[in-house]
Amino acid sequence: MNALTPINQEARIVSGGRLQIPFEFRRALDLKDGDHVVLEIDGGQLIVRPYREVIRRIQERLRPYVPEGVSLADELIADRRAESERE
Repeated sequence: MNALTPINQEARIVSGGRLQIPFEFRRALDLKDGDHVVLEIDGGQLIVRPYREVIRRIQERLRPYVPEGVSLADELIADRRAESERE
């Protein structure tokens, strides 16, 4: 079973509004204790996405706008250093 295999399983909301995610789902999404997830409501459905997957999708969507060989992180650091020197 991989992350693309459809899985249906009942789950429950426990005290404090916590959702218990079944083992098979956590394994399929490679979720470990303490991992961050993003919750979304879409058309009356709750969508749970690993935070790292959300970041990957954002980076993928922005990639066409970043010239080849350019590091946005390096540019940000350089901008911050230059601003610090001006102060």
